[in-house]
Amino acid sequence: MGDPRGFLKIGRKPTSKRTIEERLQDYRYVYEPMPDDELRGQASRCMDCGVPFCNTGCPLGNLIPDWNDLVYREHWKQAIDRLHQTNNFPEFTGMLCPAPCEAACVLAINDKPVTIKEIELSIINRAFEEGWVVAKPTPPEMRTGKRVAIVGSGPAGLAAAQQLNWAGHTATVFEKDDKIGGLLRYGIPDYKIEKWVVDRRIAIMEEEGIEFRTDAHVGENPTTEELESEFDAVVLAVGALQGRNLDVPGRDLGGIHLAMDYLVQQNRRVAGLPVDAEPISAAGKSVVILGGGDTSADCLGNSNREGCASVKVLTHGPKPPDNPDDLTWPDWPFILHTYPAHEEGGERGFSVAVTGFSGSNGHVETMHAIETERTPEGKTTPREGTDFEIEADLVLLAIGFTGPVRDRLLEDMNLGYTDRGAIRSENGHGTIDTRVFVAGDARLGADLIVTAIAEGRKAARQADEFLMGESHLPG
Repeated sequence: MGDPRGFLKIGRKPTSKRTIEERLQDYRYVYEPMPDDELRGQASRCMDCGVPFCNTGCPLGNLIPDWNDLVYREHWKQAIDRLHQTNNFPEFTGMLCPAPCEAACVLAINDKPVTIKEIELSIINRAFEEGWVVAKPTPPEMRTGKRVAIVGSGPAGLAAAQQLNWAGHTATVFEKDDKIGGLLRYGIPDYKIEKWVVDRRIAIMEEEGIEFRTDAHVGENPTTEELESEFDAVVLAVGALQGRNLDVPGRDLGGIHLAMDYLVQQNRRVAGLPVDAEPISAAGKSVVILGGGDTSADCLGNSNREGCASVKVLTHGPKPPDNPDDLTWPDWPFILHTYPAHEEGGERGFSVAVTGFSGSNGHVETMHAIETERTPEGKTTPREGTDFEIEADLVLLAIGFTGPVRDRLLEDMNLGYTDRGAIRSENGHGTIDTRVFVAGDARLGADLIVTAIAEGRKAARQADEFLMGESHLPG
């Protein structure tokens, strides 16, 4: 701990953002870097709290107090070494993680928590600037001769591939899209993570010896049989991209889309890549986004940048409280989360349920809705006599996901599913097929990026144990 009284002398300073007027004109990263002197002050707020709940609040078990102290003392090289011990991709989590570690910070009990996320991002940014982040190829004499296929190139798949490669196995990542990255590439907008950040890390992994195969929809090309014959083990990190739909009258009208279909198209447009499907655009339209989570906020930010005529974000539940219940600490609190996208324009509405859609010439024009209320038992029910209508010519459904897309690969493997629609696992990350392991959203359902990386690391260790009888990879 650098300064025993740092948390008493210095308050939490939020990360600066570019002005709304500026960032609405582009898709560059929203936040600005924190100057080193301010960063050291923020790091000094980390207390000698005895039991660092931030470690357990982080699914990766990041050594947060260690690198907070190292940043305060300006030992940046040691800080990135500690950070990389537990996290393969700090630049991804530093930009995208909602920071459950901060919710678990002991200082959060009666004050605002340490700016852990910003310190983490600053460490990895400094490391790249100094040239400390370099490829670590496995020496040929340490290669095991075992081949592992990783299906899916999101955070879980990339983490599993890197860990397995470091263990000496030949790791091959299969991605059904034309570029590597999964949701990092085509789901999350550039203003949250610019794609050169993803490309930079992938280039390092290629230099380490990992093979990436794009336009490879496993089950079709290659077939499941070809995959199983070529590889000694398989890690499924296919995500949970099957969007939840609405079963209401008028759902089949044009202009009503799953949120992910819109986000993928918009990311491709921003990257200058072709869009093969019927274009989905918010430009000049009255947009309604259903759902209150991260995906809806991503749709909101894109809609405002496209120049929509208006945009409303609606959710069926009541408005969450602004402040957490004290009894929830150190768990993730149920509060109203306001993201930069919410500051950029649009309305937010709560306690709204959709009863149907109507329009003309096959295209939506009106959303029919009703107000809802939450019963003491926690059930959301409609309030009679509160029906109303909203003008809408683009409706985006961001109401969650129901599990992995059940394509030919999963049909062939027939591993079974949980009540949440995720792939059923046994004994951790194993499956009923002893050569097949599952990680990330595919195993848990939609979850955090930090959880996905942790899942990939754990699945890699279990696959390594299967292949070699033991594993020296961290758990």
